[in-house]
Amino acid sequence: MTPTYKNIHLKFKVNGFHYSSEYLKELAYDFVKEGKPFEKEIGNFLFQWLDENETIKVRTSGSTGTPKVIELSKQAMVNSALATGDFFKLQPGDRALLCLPATYIAGKMMLVRAIILGLEIDIVEPASKLQFDTQKVYDFCAMVPMQLEKALDTIDHIKTIIVGGAPASSSLKANLQQVQTKVYETYGMTETVTHIALKAINNTSVSKPNFKVLPGVTISQDERDCLVVEAPKLCQGKIVTNDMVKIHSESEFEWLGRFDNVINSGGVKLFPEQIEAKLQHKINSRFFIASEPNDILGEQLILVVESESNDLNSEVFSDLDKFEKPKAVYMVKEFVETTSGKIQRKKTLEIIKK
Repeated sequence: MTPTYKNIHLKFKVNGFHYSSEYLKELAYDFVKEGKPFEKEIGNFLFQWLDENETIKVRTSGSTGTPKVIELSKQAMVNSALATGDFFKLQPGDRALLCLPATYIAGKMMLVRAIILGLEIDIVEPASKLQFDTQKVYDFCAMVPMQLEKALDTIDHIKTIIVGGAPASSSLKANLQQVQTKVYETYGMTETVTHIALKAINNTSVSKPNFKVLPGVTISQDERDCLVVEAPKLCQGKIVTNDMVKIHSESEFEWLGRFDNVINSGGVKLFPEQIEAKLQHKINSRFFIASEPNDILGEQLILVVESESNDLNSEVFSDLDKFEKPKAVYMVKEFVETTSGKIQRKKTLEIIKK
């Protein structure tokens, strides 16, 4: 029988202690009343999870549009937890580490997975440099790339890590080839109750692995070659994304880039994300590829770098194809960000135009 959101697994523990529904409410109350800011967020989420409503309000990050509040079915969140548990063969009593804020879906879902799958979850304060108990071995954890980058010397204490929220850099992927921990890149969004597909970054014999969808997820493309997702247990109807993909099978796809980021320069389609991947290990500052109008080409490719200096060596472009080389480079003192720290490209470009 499929668990519902009203079920709390008998093996579920928080920081070493099992909590029934009644005592979990008391923990939530303590977090909200006396906890640190990140604990207050956890407490507020637990109150919502344990109330009588069948839905829960969740904020989107705003990385691909204006941040908004949407309602998700609690049962859909349960179904997502079960699908992740099946994919990674998580068992009751396995240890999990929560190091993401419960403000957004990724952190909330770590708690739901623990409650539904019966995981023993330890909570640590979200930070770029994590502090967790390295005397323990954890079975499962979710991180953002910055956390993973700064935890390379300690992640051997975690068996499996999923990483999302932003693309993992090529240098990070290269460093991960030296560790035993299994690391997976995620694909998903708040509307699909976190990830609906995963891709192995390391410990794989395939040089360029594709995203593999979770059980119960169907994929197709629209006329723009953008991904269309159907996941009846996670969301109602089809979700048409702005992510251009190449579908390799009914369960695997290759992500090419955002449709709204694609640059048509003289009839050549250029994917900024792919060019950025080639530059990751050559530019120390944050940067992104964009475009500006050009009378001949229609659009010309540009590079925007977060820096006050103007000393970028042309050698950084040596790995780029002829059409991929920027026609102009702009230095911006500080990028515009979302509240979750993601770069807002369009608003940053407006700074250049002023």
